[in-house]
Amino acid sequence: MQVSTPDLCDQYLDEVSISETRWQSYGGRKAFSGPITTVKIFDNNNRKFMEAIETAEPGSVIVMDGIFSKPCAWMGDRKAGIAAGRGIAGIIINGYVRDIEGLEKLDMGILALGTHPKASRFATEGKREGERDLTLTFGQIDWVPGHYVYADQSGVLVSEKKYN
Repeated sequence: MQVSTPDLCDQYLDEVSISETRWQSYGGRKAFSGPITTVKIFDNNNRKFMEAIETAEPGSVIVMDGIFSKPCAWMGDRKAGIAAGRGIAGIIINGYVRDIEGLEKLDMGILALGTHPKASRFATEGKREGERDLTLTFGQIDWVPGHYVYADQSGVLVSEKKYN
């Protein structure tokens, strides 16, 4: 059973960072945690995001920043289904998702800013590819690869430590 984010704040406030983003939950799992792996996306190019889904360790949480690209959904039920099938604990997207009805059926945590009906695409020539495994900053916190994220309906926290 996962420790709640309010309990973690009560016990370890000096050791955790609290995301100030008002995340929307779309996955079937409302509480999740795990080590962070990161992806930053440019120019609506989702190739690195798909690579992260295909290679992230089971139990990990993929944190993706795509907010600086044109509005589109970075993930729908197909990509999320692949991630859930691989045992990914959750995906946090600083951007948008789609296919909500399908996402809700998956046993995985999914947090995003909202929804958008248009899908992202693989790169075309001349577009920048994204980057993986770098520190991202959004929601007034740093998302560091290898640190731990804890998410539930009360909020989202990041810590260097794993709490049981």
